Amino acid sequence: MYYLQKPPVFAGLIDAHSREQYNSLMMSQETLARPLVLASASPRRRKLLGLLGLAFDARAARIEEKPHPGESPVTAMQRFAREKAAAVSIEIAVNGRSIVIGADTMVVLDGEMLGKPRDAAEAIRTLRRLRGREHQVYTALSILATPAAKPLECLARTLVPMRRYTDQEIDCYVRSGDPLDKAGAYAIQNTSFRPVTKLTGCYANVMGFPLCHLTRQLRKLDIEPPADIPTACQRRLDYTCPVYGRVLTSPPCGTCLAGQRPAY
Repeated sequence: MYYLQKPPVFAGLIDAHSREQYNSLMMSQETLARPLVLASASPRRRKLLGLLGLAFDARAARIEEKPHPGESPVTAMQRFAREKAAAVSIEIAVNGRSIVIGADTMVVLDGEMLGKPRDAAEAIRTLRRLRGREHQVYTALSILATPAAKPLECLARTLVPMRRYTDQEIDCYVRSGDPLDKAGAYAIQNTSFRPVTKLTGCYANVMGFPLCHLTRQLRKLDIEPPADIPTACQRRLDYTCPVYGRVLTSPPCGTCLAGQRPAY
């Protein structure tokens, strides 16, 4: 189980603001009737989910992430998120109170899904394809209140412009090993490579877990994260987000799944 850490202590005294925030978060955890379970082994998603200020557990979802013949990248990704949530929900069915969150992130260029590279050579080819171009990063969320319930689903999309990095920079980055477990063969948060320039959408989505989209869905289950999500996310990612207000107040996610929502 993942919990919040205690607020900072200096010279034996707790900062008044930190104490007030900590007490509020602890009260919310104690009164939360439906524990959360993240259907993912991703350390990045665990860290981002922790910003909500809610206690949660995490379990890897054992599914085959392989698109069906003729299945579009976005449809496949939505199915993967749904199947991840369902698989973990069935595993923990003995605890019917848990709410399971499934997520799947995909990098798409020219309508083609770019998954995790099989080796260094494929990572180099992928980064060369992405160089100096704009692509899309999608994250599908699927939330199950019970194994038999209809999932709450949402889709986030962010346009990502890549800078014109050099072949030497690619080689150095690939040798670090960082791109080998990343969809699209890059991590936007890598401070040495810095692959992205002038992002105007959801940074957390490009990392694989759009927190404001998730918050909007949790509210439908009467779960209000105790943390100020936009502030916590921007502070953690060191990014001034221009879209969180639109995400948190936008229409229901069904329009997003129908492809009618602008990129966030």
